[in-house]
Amino acid sequence: MRDWLAAHLTLQTEFIMARSRASLGKMMQQSSRPEQVRAHYNALARTTQGVYCLVDYVNFKGEGTKPTERYKGQGWGLLQVLEEMRGNSQGRAATAEFARASAAVLTRRVENAPAERGERRWLPGWLNRCSTYR
Repeated sequence: MRDWLAAHLTLQTEFIMARSRASLGKMMQQSSRPEQVRAHYNALARTTQGVYCLVDYVNFKGEGTKPTERYKGQGWGLLQVLEEMRGNSQGRAATAEFARASAAVLTRRVENAPAERGERRWLPGWLNRCSTYR
């Protein structure tokens, strides 16, 4: 299995990005700012580091389209990070803005989470992961 995976990295990457592009439509349907979501997604999808942001975050916290991905009506998935992003940055500026936005969304998640879930204990690790998006 390891040999097959190593020999087919390009195919795996193409599949992951195809799945990601398919989820963009679903995110846009649920957004009140669909063109902003598309613009931020496309800016990230143009660079290797941006692709890492998109793929890692959705695998880490989801698309943000499910009702179960919300506390107090506010989600924490990729959709919410793309909506949280400011401006029309490109390249490294876009990934830095993604890192800021993802940290803000996850901090809001912890603030909205029921206290008995104890999610605050996970926040330092989540914020560390967000810093890798820069």
